[in-house]
Amino acid sequence: MKPRSYGASEAEPRGYRLEVAHLCHVLLSDPDLGAGLSDGRLARARRECIAPEVIVETGYWRPEEAEGEAARDGIGLLILDGLLVRRVGTEGRYGAELLGPGDLLRPWEHDGEDATLPFDTSFRVIERLRLAVLDTRATARMAPYPELVSALVGRAMRRARDFAINMAIAHYPRIDRRLLLLLWHLADRWGRVTPDGIRIPLRLTHTLLADLVASRRPSVTTALTELEHQGMLSRDGHTIVLHGEPPGEFNATAASAPDGLSPPVLRIPG
Repeated sequence: MKPRSYGASEAEPRGYRLEVAHLCHVLLSDPDLGAGLSDGRLARARRECIAPEVIVETGYWRPEEAEGEAARDGIGLLILDGLLVRRVGTEGRYGAELLGPGDLLRPWEHDGEDATLPFDTSFRVIERLRLAVLDTRATARMAPYPELVSALVGRAMRRARDFAINMAIAHYPRIDRRLLLLLWHLADRWGRVTPDGIRIPLRLTHTLLADLVASRRPSVTTALTELEHQGMLSRDGHTIVLHGEPPGEFNATAASAPDGLSPPVLRIPG
């Protein structure tokens, strides 16, 4: 299949580009999705579960105007690689969530303009995205394997749990504690053990961190400086390295997730 490119319109920030690359084998690109299948069924599912693959370059993205429409009647868009920020808010007050490999999107389900309290939603790709478009055809191919649908539902629940934890973190009155808890929460998913500490290999700008902890950018800059002076973290550009052990409040914060959503266990992959 010849790639299709979607160039940025004059109203879109420069750098926005989307390509439909080819068909991908979903379970080869996302092996964890098939963890519940037996060996024989897993081999068949790897062959049969294919979907269009979409590449989205860095910059602002309007998924509901592109391949999101193709997946509207299917399961949605599955992130295979890359990093995305979803930002929600109004009148200069925003919240944000980070989305990465394994997360499922249904961006057309947005009623912000029609809500009693209208809000804006935007997406920004900060690391080149590779997506599987789980449209009606791809969904039909997955139908003989209910374990896959169960796994996708579990991921949606994980996203809800993570969002609830972010809300709990945002209730801490001190910005430095909010920030430290958030960074350890991000390290649970993306952190890497290095000789210097736990490195979070994400481009975490002060503005993004401010949205994630419900604060203002100047306050986040001050809090990062203070945490660095205390030896709790160090910075290499926008990359942050955590030192020592997670703060004691982490477990209590995680335990505040809604009923039915298990609190996370801090697991830093090597």
